[in-house]
Amino acid sequence: MPTTITAQPYDFLMNKAQCALVIIDMQRDFLEPGGFGAMLGNDVSLLRQAIAPLQQLLAAARASGMLVIHTREGHRPDLTDLPPSKKARGNLPTTIGDPGPMGRILIQGEPGHDIVPELYPIAGEPVVDKPGKGAFFATDIDAILRNRGIKQLLVCGVTTEVCVNTTVREANDRGYECLMVEDCCASYFPEFHRMGLAMVIAQGGIFGWVAPSERVIAALK
Repeated sequence: MPTTITAQPYDFLMNKAQCALVIIDMQRDFLEPGGFGAMLGNDVSLLRQAIAPLQQLLAAARASGMLVIHTREGHRPDLTDLPPSKKARGNLPTTIGDPGPMGRILIQGEPGHDIVPELYPIAGEPVVDKPGKGAFFATDIDAILRNRGIKQLLVCGVTTEVCVNTTVREANDRGYECLMVEDCCASYFPEFHRMGLAMVIAQGGIFGWVAPSERVIAALK
């Protein structure tokens, strides 16, 4: 039987057998001091606020037997999957593929590209490497989900208004029901976080639902 989660704009009926937790881009280059995010002048402590509640949600999802998927944004070492327009955007002195404090910036296999230790995947949890903002672009995540009979997603990670929001929109167009766990998402810009959540639930839930982690964890238990 579905479990009711009190959410915005209305209750979310979660079927645990058909639901997966998707954790977006909780990578060292975005969340740790000295990484790419910090190099851009951002306060990474704003993103790190999501780690503690996400640890609790992740533990509850694992205990319930729910499928957990992690994503990482990054590119091949030879940069053949990096559009020139993406590398050039921002007109920055140091950009994707260049040497950084944690290896080459956002390059697969480099330390900064990997997931923070607090949320590191365990055996059996797929890790999806994506070259774009959304988790469905140029990846096999849709096949993974459909092969497991997944129809609902609990979406978390960083940043709320960019990769998380893009993934929710992509998933919505593919027929998935998405609930964003608000305190398990974060942004370098608090106002963007608030608006990223508001966009999802606008017009009666145009892209999905939003709820705090404590309600989702209670439903998982």
